Amino acid sequence: MGLLSKKDIALIKDPLADNNPITIQVLGICSALAITAELKASIVMSISVLFVLGVGNVVISLMRNIIPSKIRIIVQLIVVAALVIIVDQVLKAFAYELSKTLSVFVGLIITNCIIMGRFEAFALGNGPWKSFLDGIGNALGYAVILIIVGFFRELLGSGTLLGFKVLGDPIEKTGLYALGYENNGFMLLSPMALIVVGIIIWVQRSRNKALIED
Repeated sequence: MGLLSKKDIALIKDPLADNNPITIQVLGICSALAITAELKASIVMSISVLFVLGVGNVVISLMRNIIPSKIRIIVQLIVVAALVIIVDQVLKAFAYELSKTLSVFVGLIITNCIIMGRFEAFALGNGPWKSFLDGIGNALGYAVILIIVGFFRELLGSGTLLGFKVLGDPIEKTGLYALGYENNGFMLLSPMALIVVGIIIWVQRSRNKALIED
């Protein structure tokens, strides 16, 4: 018997496609609009949410039988706030410039509907292992969309990927030339993130007709 059962695998795979938290559940849209102008910021935000949601789900699951129902939301907020503070301090210690770029958006992980939704809908009713897998799956589903959006926005908006020149002007001091391309500044505006997410949703629904609403 393998480490993961079919149900365990489904907890990870479903949010990556047919139950994606952004494109299907329409959660976590704010960060997809706000921080995806750069691929690096998208990756760091994805890793941050992966840590907060994976660990947070386990903590809430372990505490589920001792949390009074009347204050469960407060307890969930305290747990996620503590984890976000850890993420924020690590970023300031090891990636200070990037932490300034993300600035307030790291703090807003606290109010991310994906995180609070998984605490409430899954971690409070399941054991730590399944809660961990559910958290990882939903965080990965969130990460896939953020990274795809960040990839195309930085590539087409700035002609770079992770800060390295890919399209546009000659690469300085190397004698190498990138492919001829005029940067599209509109891709760096927040509404373009919504358009890219919309295209992803369209592609997803065109491949899986079951997702199309009547």
